Parts: sequence; structure tokens; C-alpha cells
Amino acid sequence: MIDKLRGSCLKFCTKAKVLDVVRYDGRALEYASYKLKGDREVVLEAVKTDGYALVYAWYEFRNDREVVLWAVWDDGHMLAYASEELRNDKKVVMAAVRQKWSALRYASDELQNDKDVLLEALKWNCDALEYASDELKSELKKEVKND
Repeated sequence: MIDKLRGSCLKFCTKAKVLDVVRYDGRALEYASYKLKGDREVVLEAVKTDGYALVYAWYEFRNDREVVLWAVWDDGHMLAYASEELRNDKKVVMAAVRQKWSALRYASDELQNDKDVLLEALKWNCDALEYASDELKSELKKEVKND
């Protein structure tokens, strides 16, 4: 991993050099120049390596579906940094929950109460029920009784 002293040199590097570094360590995006933190190609490569790189990218990338999908595929909790719109995007939330069931806490209320999303989270941990509405819990109980 890139240490702070060597990382600070990235502010002065070319885009090609920064791309090489973030392909090795996505979190090195923290040390890139402000301009390159806003470059979609650089950000995309960084989150492909380490989803946490989303934290260091320009805010606008929190609403970029492809960037956020790569981030949550690596770490489901990166859903916390996604825009409100993407926290209500079923594909993005399902990807996050598949990676880490507890990412459900960052989903929109609507998707926390979506049966498919909840069932996906329940595959990993029954504690996911804490995010479901009473209505959805009742519906699931009825289905279990009928089986």
C-alpha cells in the first residue's frame, strides 16, 4: 500500500502514472491531484481495485451507477457513500447486500422493505429482519406457515 509520504507525490504525477498506481492500490486516489480525483477513468480504475476509493473521488461519482456498482461489489458498505438515488436502485442495493448483508442499513426505506432485497440479505444473516417493516415481517411469517 502507498504510504502518505510517497502518496503525496501523486499530486504531481501524470494521469498515466496515477492510473498505474490506483490499479495497484485504489486507496492511493486519496493522494492524487484534485483534477484526477474528478477523472472518471481514474476513479473507475481505483474503485475496481478498492471500493473504498469512492470516498476520495469527487462527490458527483456517488451518483455514477457504474462507479458505485464497482465500489459495492468490493465492499457492500460503500452503499453508504452512494447518492440517495442509487440507494434506491434495486440492482445497486442487491449487489451491495450480496457482498455484505449489513449494507441493507444504507438502502432506501423502500428497498429495505422490498421482499427480494430482504430475502437476499436473509440468506446471509437473519438479523436482516431488523430492517424490515412490520408489514413485511408479517407477510414472510404467513408464507413460512403456509409452507
